[in-house]
Amino acid sequence: MDRVVLTLFVVLAAAFFAPAKGWQYGTATFYGGADASGTMGGACGYGNLYQAGYGTNTAALSSVLFNDGAACGQCYLIMCDSNASPWCKGGAAVTVTATNFCPPNWAQPSNRGGWCNPPRPHFDMAQPAWERIGVYKAGIIPVLYQQVTCWRQGGIRITIGGSTFFQLVNFANVGGSGSIRSVSVKGTKTGWIALNRNWGANWQCNSALVGQELSFTVTSTGGQTLYLNNVVPAWWQFGTAFVTNYNFYY
Repeated sequence: MDRVVLTLFVVLAAAFFAPAKGWQYGTATFYGGADASGTMGGACGYGNLYQAGYGTNTAALSSVLFNDGAACGQCYLIMCDSNASPWCKGGAAVTVTATNFCPPNWAQPSNRGGWCNPPRPHFDMAQPAWERIGVYKAGIIPVLYQQVTCWRQGGIRITIGGSTFFQLVNFANVGGSGSIRSVSVKGTKTGWIALNRNWGANWQCNSALVGQELSFTVTSTGGQTLYLNNVVPAWWQFGTAFVTNYNFYY
């Protein structure tokens, strides 16, 4: 089926069928190859997605969903809309984590290649995740989606990058709402310092923290606050990851 015809199918279906409570309409494509190797890295700054705790059940979000990186780490339950497409795998659903950004393609119309153009809610999914709900030949499918609680194995993973007077702190493997609203850090020689989101899941600090044991207070977008006391030892180095014993559940 031509992708233009499929897009028309999606529009017509939306006109006649209302999604069940909690579900919203969107579309989904795939990228990264059959082994998802092309999905590593990305606009959330997680790097190796296996090490970050996310694996191949991931997706790049369009602008309306990505929200300038505030959605990094959030989880979405996605199923192909069988009322709007013959290319669905019946009864299948997959939960993916937002790990990347799908930028607009202003050279293409929104219904013909510009799938991530605003205001479209679109998921460019890792191919293995996408193929759990759609038939490869389709290329793009209409979906129903909703944000759901993230269930993670183990604790939050903290990685510090940057330089002596400019640190970027990345939080991965985040449970509960999956995304973070605010962060503060305290070294053994400082008081509490509020961090600002720099890009993706990276939070910026402009104080000299090298050589200090670090504690964090982290609040999820779900409203839960964790006090991560002395979770990074004084000998930390840039690029080293530290796994805590703490995680969110909402």
